[in-house]
Amino acid sequence: MRKILLAIAAAAIFAAPSAVMAQAPIVIKFSHVVAADTPKGKGAVKFQELAEKYTNGKVKIEVYHNSTLYKDKEELEALQIGAVQMLAPSNSKFGPIGIKEFEVFDLPYIIPNLAALRKVTDGPIGQRLLKLLDSKGMTGLAYWDNGFKQMTANKPLHVPADYKGLKFRIQSSKVLEAQFRALGAVPQVTAFSEVYQSLQTGVVDGQENTASNIYTQKMHEVQKYLMMTNHGYIGYVVVVNKKFWDGLPADIRNELDKAMKEATIFANKSSEAENATALEEIKKEGKTQFIIPTAEEIAQMRKAMEPIYADMAARVGKSLIDEVIATAGTGAGH
Repeated sequence: MRKILLAIAAAAIFAAPSAVMAQAPIVIKFSHVVAADTPKGKGAVKFQELAEKYTNGKVKIEVYHNSTLYKDKEELEALQIGAVQMLAPSNSKFGPIGIKEFEVFDLPYIIPNLAALRKVTDGPIGQRLLKLLDSKGMTGLAYWDNGFKQMTANKPLHVPADYKGLKFRIQSSKVLEAQFRALGAVPQVTAFSEVYQSLQTGVVDGQENTASNIYTQKMHEVQKYLMMTNHGYIGYVVVVNKKFWDGLPADIRNELDKAMKEATIFANKSSEAENATALEEIKKEGKTQFIIPTAEEIAQMRKAMEPIYADMAARVGKSLIDEVIATAGTGAGH
């Protein structure tokens, strides 16, 4: 918090008129909580490279990886006050600040594959959700993939009964909280940067994440089993401080938009490749046993989590949930 307050003074330069800003490069601080060699980390660096190229150096992008500037809970506040200009928080992060609709992406099994996901994010639903960010002083620029989630724990998990009583790390999301309660587990909100230590010390027993996050944060070194559940999706929304963005010269903003579109294609291709590579590397290290659920086990998991859709309808919006199901082709029983 002290860091955020101190940064307010630094943020004051962004209130300067365009004429003053033009004398020196416009600095955009892009902060995120994951490692540099993850899809988001690589996407941020690609945006940095393209933005500086397309603006002929009129814009300088400073990328801060791995929570070096702000942790999970601090980053959105830092963006809103202008201490940083750009973030790529996960969809789950917007629920706690009042935009609960983004938690639709947290519903288990709602997005069956990447093709279905693109229909949602690239279509009217995706654009409508981005517009909701305006009211919080942010402009939504793009959707970046992290990928599909797998479960990890120190005991094999096949069916809902296996989860009973286990403490599971979650992002701050009412949907994810309901998901683990439906399985009989105890959800525990933990900052991403603290997950490894929490697993290592037994503060939590397990967690859900994409393969690239599990591998780059070395979670597999302190978890004996990885369940290939593909039960949920983690994605990010690239957001920028609205006041800062609106105050940029139109030509600069156009070049940054172009850089973001290209960086988004790159980041999403990276996500698919990185997750596949991460799984191979985890297998190669041999510290973690892989469990592939059977069709019957998946059916049991889906059935256990089915009530979440009705429970979360009031929070997320029943019509939005139904629209996503229809667009993604999730089908009966989700």
